[in-house]
Order: sequence, then C-alpha cells, then structure tokens
Amino acid sequence: MRDHYASLGLGSAATLADIKKAFRQKASLYHPDRNAADDAAERFRAVQEAYDVLSDAAKRQAYDDNRRRNLLDSPIETARDIWQNYFSALL
Repeated sequence: MRDHYASLGLGSAATLADIKKAFRQKASLYHPDRNAADDAAERFRAVQEAYDVLSDAAKRQAYDDNRRRNLLDSPIETARDIWQNYFSALL
C-alpha cells in the first residue's frame, strides 16, 4: 500500500489547502513533459492518485481508517486510542 501523504510530502494532519498546494508543486515537478527522468511518469501517477484520494473527504476518511488499522501513523498512539475506545465502551 502506498503512503499517499508521503507521495505529496505531507503529514496526516494536512488540510485540504495543504494537499492542493503540495499536489500542484509535485505535479509540475514530476510532469512527464517537464521532467525527463525515467520514473517521472510513475511518480506523476502516484501524485495524482494521492491527490484523488486525499482531496475527496469520503475517500480520505476510508484511507485514514485503513492507515490506522495498519498502524502506519503512530503505533503507540493508535494502540492507546484503540484501548481507550474499548474500555470506554465497557464502562
């Protein structure tokens, strides 16, 4: 699974404005018409895919939920949140 935040050079707390700005910068940097590198097209597609997911609220929520399940953010913080939610439901 690709880390869409890393593709755009952002953290998971990025706002929509941050996502748009990072997308524009990375897209112009990796666009195949402007970049002659062999992997430019692949990186451009990764940036586009990241923007498609992170700019849509529903897709971003699903992606963030999946990231948390896979403990990609902060494993300790995620585990603490899971346990706190579990015990608050019991009590």
